[in-house]
Amino acid sequence: MRRLVVGNWKMNGLSAPAAELARAVAAGAGDGPPDLVLCPPFTQIAAVAAILAGSTVAVGGQDCHPEPAGPHTGDISAPMLRDVGARYVILGHSERRAAHAENDGLVRMKAIAAARAGLIPIVCVGETEAERDEGRAEPVVASQVAGSLPEDFAGILAYEPVWAIGSGRTPKAGEIAGMHALIRARLVQAFGAGGKEMPILYGGSVKGANAASIMEIPEVGGGLIGGASLVAAEFLAIAAAARSFPGT
Repeated sequence: MRRLVVGNWKMNGLSAPAAELARAVAAGAGDGPPDLVLCPPFTQIAAVAAILAGSTVAVGGQDCHPEPAGPHTGDISAPMLRDVGARYVILGHSERRAAHAENDGLVRMKAIAAARAGLIPIVCVGETEAERDEGRAEPVVASQVAGSLPEDFAGILAYEPVWAIGSGRTPKAGEIAGMHALIRARLVQAFGAGGKEMPILYGGSVKGANAASIMEIPEVGGGLIGGASLVAAEFLAIAAAARSFPGT
């Protein structure tokens, strides 16, 4: 199973600092594993892709519309992402689900659109703090996995407990292991042998200081990194931690 570390820059990155960050990551990336992916804002994808051309670092988008084109003001389609150099796209991030009312069905449609355009979808799932406190974390995540993935899904999953994103709080190792085991079981149930090989990333307050303890947890196949991906040294430290644990 290949490992990935994906940097989600979110709504950060003007031209000069984005270029500087991309160059620094490319310079320190090495030949892998793990596979490294940077997902800048839409306005920087083409420029970052040009900087990373010839390196071992790939580029992704942070969202896409389910339609390939049309009257959708302000949206970006999967073919557009592919056209400017993206190979991956993050879908169903909790911030999209909460702030833009995205549900599992819409995420599923976007995953289909991404695959049709030749992109690798990274589908996010995760429970809120209230759902965990109510003892509903596992059924919520299992329902998201079932509802968000198309029948022929061949992409990547990312488990991000919503309450850990940007909060500085990280779940206990046993909590991460338990949820990743649940997701793996659901993937195998749905996709057979293929479900055994799909990477399951962990995201939520991952930093260079705690990355090694997270990457050694069974079924953690890498990381979806938010704030720490905006600092090249931090992002590369997380990649180094993933490299130290090549198997799950």
